[in-house]
Amino acid sequence: MNLKPLRFFCEVVETESANLAATRLHVVPAAVSMQIAQLEGLLGGKLFDRSTRPMKLTPLGTFFYPKAKALLSDSQRLLEEAKDLTLGRIGWLSIGFTRSTIFSVLPNAVFSMSVSAPKVRIDLTEILTEHQGEALRSGLIHVGLARAIGPFDAEDDLECTPLFTDPLLVALPSVSPLARRKRLNPGDLAGLPFISYPKDPNSSFSRHTLQALEEAGIKPRVAYEAKEIHTALCLVAAGLGFALVGKSVADNNRSDVRFLPVKGVKTTANVFAIRRKDTQHQLVDAFLDIVLMQSLAR
Repeated sequence: MNLKPLRFFCEVVETESANLAATRLHVVPAAVSMQIAQLEGLLGGKLFDRSTRPMKLTPLGTFFYPKAKALLSDSQRLLEEAKDLTLGRIGWLSIGFTRSTIFSVLPNAVFSMSVSAPKVRIDLTEILTEHQGEALRSGLIHVGLARAIGPFDAEDDLECTPLFTDPLLVALPSVSPLARRKRLNPGDLAGLPFISYPKDPNSSFSRHTLQALEEAGIKPRVAYEAKEIHTALCLVAAGLGFALVGKSVADNNRSDVRFLPVKGVKTTANVFAIRRKDTQHQLVDAFLDIVLMQSLAR
């Protein structure tokens, strides 16, 4: 149904005059009468009792008016929401992330996104870097924040945006004599228990951290495996060993743990965003702009 006759009909009801309605609608009275007549023809009955002054609604008009008013209100709201969606002010954004990005760009980026687009629903899903491509293809997420040691080769259907590099540091208990150093030598860690991450076949991080230590001449004695970075740091603070973490973790100012570089351990983690090449998504564009600005400010 054309909404124009409904608008004209509601104006006549509210002004109780075709002439006043025409003035408010910036048309001639004949145009109002024509629209009302067309609407009555479509409905098969009269909306107004024209024998009275001012005109009164017929039973059909009384039934029809509140529903026409609601339909006009809904149509206006639909137009406003569609415009908001076009401008990226409302919608749905699903973000996949690796847990290490919790310590860097993720919290502030999500907060900034929620402030700039308060009508956008933001979903967060923790996903290993190795699984984010599959999640993007299935539509589970729209953008991923990932982390990999060494170069990351995105597949042809994915677009990878480098954000920042995250050097690996050794986490030691702050009470350790080694914590007073500015830099460690590989020999300083000889014989110390190592707090590793589980050897998940789908995750390369644990494998690469062990490899980085071995290439520096350190043969770590794995004493514990911690699934969470927070758990690993608690074990370190308790004096149960050392761990390897990214500098972004060290920047969170934990007083009971000291973070130091180790000579010869040059491995750096690369933090990046992934999206599908074939999908245009204004909310993803807006989120990536925020993440890039925050990465540059690090």
